[in-house]
Order: sequence, then structure tokens, then C-alpha cells
Amino acid sequence: MSTHHFCNELTALLPRLRRFARGLTQNAADADDLCQTTVERALVARGQWQEGTRLDAWVYRIMRNQWIDETRARSRRAQTFVHEDEGANVGVAGDRDAENRVELGNVDRALARLPAEQREAVVLVLVEGFAYKEAAEIIGIPQGTLTSRLGRGREALLKELGEPA
Repeated sequence: MSTHHFCNELTALLPRLRRFARGLTQNAADADDLCQTTVERALVARGQWQEGTRLDAWVYRIMRNQWIDETRARSRRAQTFVHEDEGANVGVAGDRDAENRVELGNVDRALARLPAEQREAVVLVLVEGFAYKEAAEIIGIPQGTLTSRLGRGREALLKELGEPA
């Protein structure tokens, strides 16, 4: 794959990468920083990607590893991770926009209360649409463990949102 084509494919992934980063970091500024470092690393490591494999899964794994490194560094520096009070400002234009923002904020806050392992599984499978096998590979865990985390995460989200399980 040419460098130009690789860059175009990577650029097309940016909205999904930002969404995943937001799910990992729970902070818009941290998510933007994580996206930037992930894209930089992907460009530098471009030669390590094997053509014929899923570029999105490869880049998601880079992002996840980058986030793990960042959280370890933060804990060593004894910095506090602060969750944002509001959800992402994403919605549909029109009269339902305000209602959608409120609901997205509720989901975002409920997602933020999940343990990181469950939140990661929920974001990859339910938000990003990865198959269980692919999500398990991205995280680096057995598929059964992912399924368990996802099930517990779904139940917790439904409980937080006041929905029947």
C-alpha cells in the first residue's frame, strides 16, 4: 500500500479513533492528545502493519497500548485522573437535539462509572462495532474474558440508566 493510500485510510479512521479515545480517557482534551500520539505512532510504525490485515484493529491496538502507557506514567507522577461532568456534544440537528444531548450525557456518565475493563469492552463492541474476536485481540485477552466483561458492562449500564436487564 502506498504511503498516500495508507494516510487516506488512517484519516478515514479518525472519527472512530476519537470516539474510542474518548471512551478510554473520559476526557475530551486527553482523547485529542491520545488520537494525535496514536496517529503519530501509526505513521512511524507504518512498515510494521501487514497489508491484508485490518488497519483499524492495528491502530486501535496502538491507541490502547498508548493509553496504558499514559495511565501508568500518570500514576507514577501521582496525578489525578479527573472525569468530565458532561458527555460528548454529539447529537442530531433539529428539535430532538437537546433531548439527544441529555441522553448522550446520561449514557456517557453511566459509561464513565464502569470499571475501565468493562468500559473498554463496551466501547469496542457496542460503540465501535468490532466482533468479539477482534475486540479481544485488540485488548489482548481471551474471547471468553471479553464476553464476560461485556456482559457485566451491559448489565451495569442498564442498571445505571434505569432500564430492565
